[in-house]
Amino acid sequence: MTITAKQSHEFADLPRLMGLMTGDEKHGPAATSTLDALWVLYDRVLRIGPERMGDPERDRFLLSKGHGPMAYYAVLAAKGFVPVEWLPGFGSYDSPLGHHPDRVLVPGAEIGSGSLGHGLPIAVGTALGLRAQGLDEPRVWVLIGDAELDEGSNHEAIAFAGPAGLERLHTVVIDNSSASHARPGGIAARFEAAGWSAATVDGRDHEALHAAFTAPHPGRPRVVVAQVEAKFA
Repeated sequence: MTITAKQSHEFADLPRLMGLMTGDEKHGPAATSTLDALWVLYDRVLRIGPERMGDPERDRFLLSKGHGPMAYYAVLAAKGFVPVEWLPGFGSYDSPLGHHPDRVLVPGAEIGSGSLGHGLPIAVGTALGLRAQGLDEPRVWVLIGDAELDEGSNHEAIAFAGPAGLERLHTVVIDNSSASHARPGGIAARFEAAGWSAATVDGRDHEALHAAFTAPHPGRPRVVVAQVEAKFA
């Protein structure tokens, strides 16, 4: 897929948009680690836009890695979900852009992000709900951090989704080496053992991300492990 000059310019503008957000508790590394994956999803993969937020056939994107949401807010602003004018108020008392996204306040946010480990189980439930409604086209995407795999709730979700054949479910794991517990064979191996289709890519390489995000995986959920620089490198 050819990248247009407009797309390149929009991505190049994201650091400026992130720079508009100031204040304490920015969780900078948590935010910047997600920037490239979020951009590729919203720019080239997700079937959603400001005009489709109420469309039952839209894709669902769930941000589980909700701390340090500046990259998410910057992408939402670049794509017209939220006004750019909101960004400088990030984290302030009367701003809709809190330190964790609130689905009631942030246009385009499907869930409220808070405790780590909730997003993937919610995504499994969302995929099951869409299946029960006979909605076969929408895809469910959830972005989690590697440290969230320290939470048992995620492993229950992983173990369930594979045998359930939730092929509309997609998980992006941002791996910045912040997990406390090592996994034999790496992160992808844990998902593969439960019947998932898996790939591990450079989390800064947009073409590699796009190829991994769009690879076919009939009958199985999909996980893409996006490796970025270590959090405290």
